[in-house]
Amino acid sequence: MNIEFNKNEDVNKQLVYELRTKLKKIYQGGGEKNAAKQKEKGKLLARERIKYLIDKDSAFLEIGAFAADGMYAEQGGCPSAGVICGIGYVSGRQCMIVANDATVKAGAWFPMTAKKNLRAQEIAMENRLPVIYLVDSAGVYLPMQDEIFPDKEHFGRMFRNNAIMSSEGMVQIAAIMGACVAGGAYLPIMSDEAMIVEGTGSVFLAGSYLVKSAIGEDVDNETLGGATTHCEISGVTDYKHPNDEACLESIRNIMSKLGRPENAGFDRVKPVAPKFSVEEIYGILPDNREKPYEMMDIINRLIDNADFEEYKKGYGQSVVCGLGRIDGWAVGIVANQRKVVKSKKGEMQFGGVIYSDSADKASRFIMNCNQKKIPLVFLQDVTGFMVGSRSEHGGIIKDGAKMVNAVANSVVPKFTIVIGNSYGAGNYAMCGKAYDPRLIYAWPTAKIAVMGGAQAAKTLLQIQESALKARGEEITAEKEAALLKEITDRYDSQTTPYYAASRLWVDGIIDPTETRKVISMGIEAANQSPITRKFNVGIIQT
Repeated sequence: MNIEFNKNEDVNKQLVYELRTKLKKIYQGGGEKNAAKQKEKGKLLARERIKYLIDKDSAFLEIGAFAADGMYAEQGGCPSAGVICGIGYVSGRQCMIVANDATVKAGAWFPMTAKKNLRAQEIAMENRLPVIYLVDSAGVYLPMQDEIFPDKEHFGRMFRNNAIMSSEGMVQIAAIMGACVAGGAYLPIMSDEAMIVEGTGSVFLAGSYLVKSAIGEDVDNETLGGATTHCEISGVTDYKHPNDEACLESIRNIMSKLGRPENAGFDRVKPVAPKFSVEEIYGILPDNREKPYEMMDIINRLIDNADFEEYKKGYGQSVVCGLGRIDGWAVGIVANQRKVVKSKKGEMQFGGVIYSDSADKASRFIMNCNQKKIPLVFLQDVTGFMVGSRSEHGGIIKDGAKMVNAVANSVVPKFTIVIGNSYGAGNYAMCGKAYDPRLIYAWPTAKIAVMGGAQAAKTLLQIQESALKARGEEITAEKEAALLKEITDRYDSQTTPYYAASRLWVDGIIDPTETRKVISMGIEAANQSPITRKFNVGIIQT
């Protein structure tokens, strides 16, 4: 081990420590006071419900833990967007779990709550996962109703998805474990089976206060929509349970009897550990995003036994492509090479940049993986496509378009890990969020933006200075420096993985050592959804 390795290790371990510290705070939801109120009602907290529901000592892959992080400050914040989502194992069956957190604004729906719920449903639909809803929500957060209610990707889309999933034979089970109000009342009742907890669960289109004001009827919430009402009078719910634990046990019992899903046929053998320690990634990954490194050093610590069949090794070297296994699953890896390389023609290729030959190679490799039914894993540390007259004359635009086309039309499941930079069109070509990766996670070292901070800040400074000069204002050296710092700080704050995760541009931020688990669980989920669409890239300009 050398000094550089140790320096990198210290920096990256500190980033992971900060990640865990932030997550620990988020896991507290609405705080101890609000948690105590839920406990007084005899309820388990949302994370306790999930822990009780999933198989003992099994993995839970959380989706969107950082959703809404740093947002809604005027409303007092909304940790995890007030809902916990993730892939877990219930009675041995992988499923999507969606649990409202009643400690956060009584589980009310904020704009990001809707976006996160829809992302959870999207993952479930793509992978044909059963969905378990643990409902405990006061409904739409009324002060922001215009941002939640009427549009295509708002609250109502969730019920539309309920109906679509049901029509396609995807299992949905709902447990009403607290409030279930207004439009939200349709969610559990559009599921295959709905159960309710006595004393705490209630479901109605309008609560007692609204009923009183609307039609003048005096009625309490329990009579209006409690467990006895809906299990013995209306028939709205199917099962009544005395407490949360009994309700969750009932879900486990139902899940244990589900028929096996059809298999997509992705290849898996007995898993083998990486040849080199995964923890060594901390020392390999540079302490800043500008420094070069050997991407194969990362790949060899993620794949089984460092067994990698590299594709076109000597050609298009700024992108590494090849076949390997992750936790036994066969995968095709597309990764940005971060060291400076020299082509056979004697040309220097800079790390993180996609050149014409690299784009051409990657496109062909992606097509091959589709032909062979091998899932794709993208490891992003990309600064974009090469610019300049030489690249333009060489057709970088058509070669880049070819790669984007291959990624967009892939029918095999895609998984993206943002290791470092994710800039501009490089984000697109390397399967960014817009290109439907089944899962997309970032390391704490990730940066996501249209371009690097230094270039962007200088460009924005020129625009701002031109506007000031047009108004007749003098730009001193001191003012220019202050403006540059202000612009740089603002831009840099918007490129962090936390900024991206809070807006669900990525599904979460993970310790690099968790990468194999994320990809393995993702492919296991995808393997429950057979490929039905034929691979066709359409028209490609050559």
